Amino acid sequence: MRLATFMEGQQRFVGRVSQDRRSISRLDLPPTLAQRGVLSLIELAARGEAAPAVAADSQPIETVELLAPIPQPRRNIFCVGRNYHAHAKELSGSVFKANAADPSSWPIVFTKLPECVVGPQDKVVLPVGVSSQIDYEAELAVIIGKPGKNIPRQDALSHVYGYTIVNDVTARDVQMRHQQWDLGKSFDTFCPMGPWVITADEFDGTDTRVRCWVNGELRQDGHTRDFIFDIPSLIETCSRGITLLPGDIIATGTPAGVGMGLNPPQYLKSRDVVRIQIEGLGEIENTFV
Repeated sequence: MRLATFMEGQQRFVGRVSQDRRSISRLDLPPTLAQRGVLSLIELAARGEAAPAVAADSQPIETVELLAPIPQPRRNIFCVGRNYHAHAKELSGSVFKANAADPSSWPIVFTKLPECVVGPQDKVVLPVGVSSQIDYEAELAVIIGKPGKNIPRQDALSHVYGYTIVNDVTARDVQMRHQQWDLGKSFDTFCPMGPWVITADEFDGTDTRVRCWVNGELRQDGHTRDFIFDIPSLIETCSRGITLLPGDIIATGTPAGVGMGLNPPQYLKSRDVVRIQIEGLGEIENTFV
C-alpha cells in the first residue's frame, strides 16, 4: 500500500493511493488521529488494532495537497552519513578526510530535528546570513513499525513498516564549523519528505535505485545494493541499547554527486529545483527560496 497524508480545504486526512498513483481514497480516521498523518496508522498496527476503513470513492491525486506522510515525527530522525561507497570516496579528499579513514568500521549516525520536516512539494528556505553552502542529499528512509531494542540483523526487516523519500538538506559550512552535524542538518524546512509511505510488503528497499536532479540535471544516481551498511545493519546499530519505536525514521545515506563533492562545489541558490526519485516508490520535488 501507498499511504499519504494530505490537505483538502482546511482539513488534514490520511488516504490510500491507488496502484497507478493517480487517485487517493480517504481512510476513516478521526481528526485527532488524521492530524498525525500516517504515524497514526503505524501506531494502530503496532498495537494490533484494525486498520481504518477505506472510503468507497476516490479522487484524483492532483486535487489534494500532499503533505509529509509523517508531518512531525515523534522524535529526531536517525540519519546515516557516507553509506554509499562512491559517496564516501568523493568526500575522502574533502574537509571530512580526517574522519574518513575506514568508512566500513561503524556507520556515522546523526539526527535531524522533527520540526524540520516539510512536504514533498513544499519550498525549502535558504537560511540567508546563516549559511551560504546549502547542499542536497537524496535518501531512502526506513520507517519502523514494530518496537525493539538490540534487534539482531536477521530479524531487522521484520521491524520495518515501510519506506519513504527524504532530502537530507545540509548547510555544509555550519556542519563543518560545529563538527557535530545536528545544527547544520536541522534548519527549518531542511527535511522534505514523501510523497507517501509504501509498505514493506510492496517494496524492497534493499534493491532500488536513488536519483536526484538539480534544475533538470542528473546529479546523483545510486543503488541501495551499494550501501556500505545495509538496512538490517543500520537497524541493528540504531537499536543497540536504544528502543526503536513505531514511526521512527532512519535515513539511509546519500549516493555520490552531492554539491560539495563536485569540482568546483556547486551549492544551491534561490529558485533551484531539486527532484528526487526512488524507483518503485515515487518522487519529491522542492524549490529552494
